[in-house]
Amino acid sequence: MIKVIIVEDDPMVREINIKFLSKVDGFQVVGEASNIEGAKSIINNIEASLILLDVFLPDGKGLDLLKWIRLNEIQVDTILVTADKGRTSVDEAFKYGAVDYLIKPFKYERFKEALSKYRERFNRFKKLDSLDQEIIDEYIFKTVPGNKLQKQDEVEINKGLSIKTYNKIVQFMKGNKEAKLTAEEIANGSGLARVTARRYLEKMGEEGKVDIVQEYGRIGRPTNFYIIK
Repeated sequence: MIKVIIVEDDPMVREINIKFLSKVDGFQVVGEASNIEGAKSIINNIEASLILLDVFLPDGKGLDLLKWIRLNEIQVDTILVTADKGRTSVDEAFKYGAVDYLIKPFKYERFKEALSKYRERFNRFKKLDSLDQEIIDEYIFKTVPGNKLQKQDEVEINKGLSIKTYNKIVQFMKGNKEAKLTAEEIANGSGLARVTARRYLEKMGEEGKVDIVQEYGRIGRPTNFYIIK
């Protein structure tokens, strides 16, 4: 579960945020605060991954809390949930690392979209020790509204898999038809990271598009070889 702290001074709005959050799978509220000092206390004592943060608070601006978080190198993400439409506030929020900015009043669909995108990135990143350009691009292009590259080149065949990359691997393997290729060879030939190539090859194996042959060496685990049909 992704642990969330809600910082909102209006009790009614706070309850709405909690209600909305309960409808999105994978999230759990672990703390609530109505002001900056209360939020700091919770952040210092409860480990969380995400903060839903209002800008206008009784003892200051939520952006000041965001700056404090960055100054103290606290590893937590922030989504602003506020009535502040000011360009300066929006710009400052993103400069200090906010992952999204929701303007009140907002519809549940927009709230769900923000949380779903965050959950996808959170779950994807925590499984990897390093990120290749492909994975970074998938995240960036998905977060840019109306980005044509995402629509044309990153059309998903499955969650986190794109047709463009899938076809790149198929094209390389067809150019080496009947050859037994390792994931590393396919990755190098397709210009991808090995971890990326392996994800697509697993998908192709599930679809019956490639044969997967295991061969054992003298020492260690078997090596998988892939042959396109």
